[in-house]
Amino acid sequence: GYIGSHMALGLLDRGEDVVVIDNLVTGIAAQVPAGAVFAQGDIRDQALVRRLLDDHRIDAVVHFAGSTVVPESVANPLKYYANNTAATRDLLEVCTAAGVDKVIFSSTAAVYGVTDADLIDENAEKAPASPYGRSKLMSEAMLADLAAATPLRYVALRYFNVAGADPQQRTGQSTPGATHLIKRA
Repeated sequence: GYIGSHMALGLLDRGEDVVVIDNLVTGIAAQVPAGAVFAQGDIRDQALVRRLLDDHRIDAVVHFAGSTVVPESVANPLKYYANNTAATRDLLEVCTAAGVDKVIFSSTAAVYGVTDADLIDENAEKAPASPYGRSKLMSEAMLADLAAATPLRYVALRYFNVAGADPQQRTGQSTPGATHLIKRA
């Protein structure tokens, strides 16, 4: 996906080994950087995820998989709870069983809902206004609960509209149906 391709490039540039799993529902195989191992599949496929974790001795997971279109989440909330929340639960179960204790989770600023504040502090009240925001907040709750019960350490990234291209022009926005203003511009 868009953000994942930037992360993969950044990790590869630092000399890290990178394994990418993407079902290509919205991702583009050509955006998987050379040098990364690519597995086309879904994070809900626990056997596939476990095999990748074991075969590549993965010690940290960066989870960018998910659906992100707010109006679609309102029209089809079950898709968002399945793809964002239930899939995260399945991924975390496999990671925990494999001993992976570091997770970076791609959440969203939509967990804060609608606010009049000019700046939103990460400790601001969470009041998601859509199934998309709620699905991400539920995943954050799972991470917090799992971290309280296991050695898991995690961070949840809550960003607004991400945009931009790699300075070396290796990746950038290419989603034909982009809905975010900056990406569309």
